[in-house]
Amino acid sequence: TASLSLAEQGFEVNLVEKEQELGGNMRHIHYLLGGEDPRKELDDIIRKLDSHPNIKVWKNASIESIDGFVGNFTTKIKQNKKEIEVEHGVVIVASGAKEYAPTEYLYGSDDNIISQRELEKRLAEKKFDAKNVVMIQCVGSREEGHMYCSRVCCSIAVKNALKIKEVSPDTEVFVLYRDMRTYGFNEEYYRQARNEKVLFIRYDTDGKPEVTNDENIEVSVNEPLLGQRIVLQPDLLVLSSRIDPNTDNETIAKMLKIPLNQDGFFLEAHMKLRPVDFATEGVFLAGLAHSPKNLTETIAQGEAVAGRAATIISKKEMNLSAMISEVVDANCDGCAYCIDPCPYNALKLIEFMRN
Repeated sequence: TASLSLAEQGFEVNLVEKEQELGGNMRHIHYLLGGEDPRKELDDIIRKLDSHPNIKVWKNASIESIDGFVGNFTTKIKQNKKEIEVEHGVVIVASGAKEYAPTEYLYGSDDNIISQRELEKRLAEKKFDAKNVVMIQCVGSREEGHMYCSRVCCSIAVKNALKIKEVSPDTEVFVLYRDMRTYGFNEEYYRQARNEKVLFIRYDTDGKPEVTNDENIEVSVNEPLLGQRIVLQPDLLVLSSRIDPNTDNETIAKMLKIPLNQDGFFLEAHMKLRPVDFATEGVFLAGLAHSPKNLTETIAQGEAVAGRAATIISKKEMNLSAMISEVVDANCDGCAYCIDPCPYNALKLIEFMRN
């Protein structure tokens, strides 16, 4: 959305896509909580991106290097073994994220132990025929090594549970959760799911569900209201797995000299004052590269990035403040930590011996 918004304002845009087709994670979203069809909107956006005279799309391409500074960046793009050099004024990082492939709960050992994404695909393609479904939330999330909440998992579980009740009203749906976080207006859909007799059972980290699959899939969990352990035998076990940052985030961070947070997502300059900026001027971020978020939030952030980028590239000239750096020998211990972050590559480490 940021690329299209900038192009429609008359700016030239280079869109680098590492995959063979555009769309990213949105290609896996078949319907929204409110019943809308995002695929039609996505197809329309892709058609406009591919045909817009101000947009050059580089598919199945990678970025080899990025040099320069605000208003004067140079990027080397590799596509089909060819390198192309492009000059541009700003950089927008929208590298996305990926779905975690669970190692828990026997995922991958049975065709009927699947992820929420795979369930949504079955429902969209009318290949759903289960009579008993169990969903387990927070798979791989909010635990040691990955303490963050992926934010959208609860809403997706509610969305798919409601879709199941729509296409197969007699199907029983159980959602095993730690905390239901259908934040904002999505809380209404959680209430709707309860009215549709979707059963929500809470579990603690000390008593996670246990899954066995001898002849049939069995899920056992402590039921807090009954005060005893219950056993469920679903036809279909659905895992709500976390959102992971892309593995190439670290490479992009080094190229642009921009920070990552402790979870591997890109870190904005200021959460409230500069939510789509990096500390490095002229570099912006949007979407799942920043943090897990839903489609509405991603689009809003994309539009915000387009507005911020336009404030720079709409100018014919920029007044850059004079920056003169010098090393204070008395304070320097030769650690060399200042060399890589320098946006102008102005510092070098010179070793010498003292008498």
